Amino acid sequence: MNPAIWLTLFFAPIIASFPIAIAWVTRQDEFARRLSVISILGLFISFAITVYILFGVEEGRYVYPWLTSLGINFAFMVDYLSKYMGALTGIIAFLIGVYGYEYMKEDYRLGWYWFFFNLFTASMLLVVYSDNLLMLLIGWEGLGIASWGLIGHWFRDDDELSYVGVIGRKVGPLSMFWSPSTGGWRAISTIRIGDMPMFFAVAAIFALTGSLDISQINWEHLFEMIGSTGTVILLVAFLMGPFTKSAQLPFSEWLMTAMTGPTTVSALLHSATMVAAGTYVFMRLSWYVEPWKLHGAGIETVYLIVLFRGLISSLYGASVALASRERKVLLAASTMSSLGLMFASAAASKWVGEFAIVVAFWYLMTHAFAKATLFLVAGHLIHVTHDRFLCGDIEVLKKLKTTAAVTLFATVALAGIPPLTAYWVKAAMDEALHELIHDVGALPLTLLIIISVIYSAFLAKFFVLNFVKGKKVHLHLHGGGIMTLAYTFKVSMLVILLIVILGAFDEHSYEFIHAGFAATSAGVGLLVLAAYIIGYVRPEYDSPIGQILYDRVYVMALNDFIVPKIGWAIAWICDAFNRFVDFIAHRAIPGLFEICSNGIRAIQSGSLERYVKIVVGLILVVLLIASVMGW
Repeated sequence: MNPAIWLTLFFAPIIASFPIAIAWVTRQDEFARRLSVISILGLFISFAITVYILFGVEEGRYVYPWLTSLGINFAFMVDYLSKYMGALTGIIAFLIGVYGYEYMKEDYRLGWYWFFFNLFTASMLLVVYSDNLLMLLIGWEGLGIASWGLIGHWFRDDDELSYVGVIGRKVGPLSMFWSPSTGGWRAISTIRIGDMPMFFAVAAIFALTGSLDISQINWEHLFEMIGSTGTVILLVAFLMGPFTKSAQLPFSEWLMTAMTGPTTVSALLHSATMVAAGTYVFMRLSWYVEPWKLHGAGIETVYLIVLFRGLISSLYGASVALASRERKVLLAASTMSSLGLMFASAAASKWVGEFAIVVAFWYLMTHAFAKATLFLVAGHLIHVTHDRFLCGDIEVLKKLKTTAAVTLFATVALAGIPPLTAYWVKAAMDEALHELIHDVGALPLTLLIIISVIYSAFLAKFFVLNFVKGKKVHLHLHGGGIMTLAYTFKVSMLVILLIVILGAFDEHSYEFIHAGFAATSAGVGLLVLAAYIIGYVRPEYDSPIGQILYDRVYVMALNDFIVPKIGWAIAWICDAFNRFVDFIAHRAIPGLFEICSNGIRAIQSGSLERYVKIVVGLILVVLLIASVMGW
């Protein structure tokens, strides 16, 4: 494959954003607004290349010289996961870009927005196709810096619609509202916690194996060499990056307050980039580690950690979404829940085999299209209602029929109601966790069923409180045609995914169909349908537990109160130690020498008589000591 194609794939979006960025920097605002199309063109070029890779490039590894003295090369992998994930990233970024053309047209920082939006896309594509861990880290860091720029895009903090929480509300010492500038800082500071151990883990892998190529490392030999404890330390350190990127407990808060950014950012961040990167990297790693072929306490411990951390995070996210009253925060919490299920399903591969990763991956694909659709719908609703909270009665449904139909289809398809798209993937997930009963127990399957029921209920709540039973609102219906077109096309991709999953276009189609007709899956599907109906009939229920869940179980105390206090305590201790060292080095020791120096100068007076007295005195002291000691 011509290396120019790879260069175009990664650099087309970035270079295409330069004209509008330069125009914005040089204060040519009106001219800059006409250059958004060029940025979108860059996204389209990358999308076209990902489609070419999907259908026109043979699976395999493509290597080009780089740091040859260190044995490090540009290495790209086109395999089952990357070819689909690349196309997913390309089409979602392009469609959100089209939506953003209208949604962001009056924004005051268009140059900033399009540069970081396109950098976001390019960085994710680098993560998707990289077989080399160093290149993956470059894309990984690009995602981090772009997320900071986009989440904190509305840095002026002057628009109530860009906040998260009720402005002015406090619970004890905790402020329960967050501004865009705060959201950007929270995101970059939280993911940094995971990036550092991940970086050191990659360095350790290179030091131990002499290679950074995921598909070429002999993982079994590496784990045997470092033993069970070393395996746990190495993999947990590496997975800290994906855990923080994908907002798994206790690193979930940044994702909730990331909703301070533009809705287009939320849609891209929650579907095909950033948070999806964490789960994708874990799937990719597991694809080549092949844990189902490995034996040892270390690898099993790691996959148990991922399994239960994913399920617990998923249950937490679903519960928070059920109690949420803000459109985007509800969707954010639901994303966290879905990511947890992806981690859990991929972790089940240790006992189930490769198909568990395939299930997790297709759930990622299904979730990406549905969630991007719902975020774009949420953005449109915020645009026409001037309200970020769940609101809208039957009049909204009558005036926004297409939007309501898209929302209904997306929520039902994502909930896992038979026979729509997510049902078949969730059915396969049920089967995968059912197979864990012998090795792990029934708890994973039980948690999955509970999560699925809650998930369906809050999706019904999202639909009904925006279009049927929400409070009456005044609509500002002007424009919106391009936005409607973008999310309508996006939701139609769920039908295409259904055809791919069930239509023998994929080698695993039979397994999905078989799982869908299993008794367990059908029973869970009916439970999910019942939960959707109940959520539709009674979308709200006030209770003390509901208020606690609305406040996200006060996990934000960890970010906003406990960790800062610990940080200040550590800083005070470090400062006290520095001041102590400074006192010893610059005052105590010099002062001691000064005292000695003054004493010696006093003795050296130049008087012979004084010297004789000193010598005689010393002799007398020595004789006195000798007589006392009996020498």
